[in-house]
Amino acid sequence: MNRKMVYFLVGRILLLEGGLLLLPLGVSLYYGDNGLVPFLITIGLCEGIGLLLCRIFRTDNNVMFAKEGFLSTALAWLSVSVLGALPFILSGEIPSFVDAFFETVSGFTTTGASILRDVEAMSRSMLFWRSFTHWIGGMGVLVLMVAVMPNLSGRTIHVLRAEMPGPTMGKLSPKLRDTAKILYLLYIGLTLVELILLVAGGMPLFDSCIHTFGTAGTGGFSLKADSLAGYSPYLQWVVATFMMLFGVNFNLYFLLVMRRFKSALRSEELWTYLGIILASTALICWNVLPLFEHFGDALRHAFFQVNTISSTTGFSTVNFDEWPTLSRMIMVLLMFIGACAGSTAGGLKVSRVVLLFKTSRREVRHMLHPRAVTSVRFEGKPVDPATLISVGSYFAIYIGFFAFFWFLVSFQPGFDGVSNFSAVAACYNNIGPGLNLVGPTLGYWHYTPFIKIILAFAMLFGRLEIYPMLISLSPSTWLKK
Repeated sequence: MNRKMVYFLVGRILLLEGGLLLLPLGVSLYYGDNGLVPFLITIGLCEGIGLLLCRIFRTDNNVMFAKEGFLSTALAWLSVSVLGALPFILSGEIPSFVDAFFETVSGFTTTGASILRDVEAMSRSMLFWRSFTHWIGGMGVLVLMVAVMPNLSGRTIHVLRAEMPGPTMGKLSPKLRDTAKILYLLYIGLTLVELILLVAGGMPLFDSCIHTFGTAGTGGFSLKADSLAGYSPYLQWVVATFMMLFGVNFNLYFLLVMRRFKSALRSEELWTYLGIILASTALICWNVLPLFEHFGDALRHAFFQVNTISSTTGFSTVNFDEWPTLSRMIMVLLMFIGACAGSTAGGLKVSRVVLLFKTSRREVRHMLHPRAVTSVRFEGKPVDPATLISVGSYFAIYIGFFAFFWFLVSFQPGFDGVSNFSAVAACYNNIGPGLNLVGPTLGYWHYTPFIKIILAFAMLFGRLEIYPMLISLSPSTWLKK
């Protein structure tokens, strides 16, 4: 294994993180709060450790295979989370390392689960950094590195494959760096459009930045204890719509920009995703209608909550934990399905769910007609058997790790099964709020430090889709060969 290349890439990531920390540093200078020194110290550590790693492990051997790509991804995300937690600790706003690590992992993995009891008491710069981690982690820290840093190996496809969600990862351009640039340009473009619409709707600029970061990264950190409940219906509709848009595969936006409208609109995953949203919104709206005075309010809150869960964002306009059982169960199902592959959302992804359903249907037909030769088709094309095996294997591993995390979290005293189940589902699928004791109006502060660490790793496993973390924790990865 090319360990030098792995550590060198981690060093480059830390250098990039140090540069990104200049933005919250500027916010601290503007508002004159207590974040100046903590951010300066963290920037110094990021740049110092990054330069040291790049100098010590510089190598002419830039060959990178799948193992190096997965390991680089896992170590990079752990490193940025540990150092990204320092401003919270040094400022004293989250003095516990475990709590700060949990909050930072939740930010970078775009989960939105929080240990804060009074978010409105935080300084502006810390709130900005907390939500900015959503935006950084949404498209991926390594995708950003590939986009902005020159002289990386052509084999960085393994890095992108390890970090981008979904069963497959395709190129938008022959060059990987150009692909990463296209993805980020689309990401920035959608971010700016939402920001403009929120400001135009009367939301203050700082609030607009915070909620745009949370929407774009499908993370869900807000600066209000009641999330978006106190904002106007117009602003809630804008955020709900953009949560849905950021749950769409970014490859489709590229096709639209290239005016290949027919190709984009033929996407089976897109229409399945939109169908799930519409059907879920209709069912929940009908189910919660007696709770609201007007149909428009019921429709707005149903549409918002469906999109916040299906896109795995985690904002809220109401306490959906108080809704009828049918609506709550629909929300739990949406937690596992997630949005489209190639988006900033978490969950299993719609494409995997569709492929699992079609594979199961084919097996049933094969039992009834053993001699029939059938193939699974997706997006109008036959699916490679290797892809079907990969999807089935991932689903089995996904369920296994979910059960494992649920088992560990069950050691928490005083919590009921629904709370622990939804806490693991919310963290593992990078959603944030769960049910009962971890509902949208509560948080994760009452868990023990051990459980918080377990849930933080559940977030990392979910965001990186298991394999990078699994490989990094495997003893065989570190054996010399």
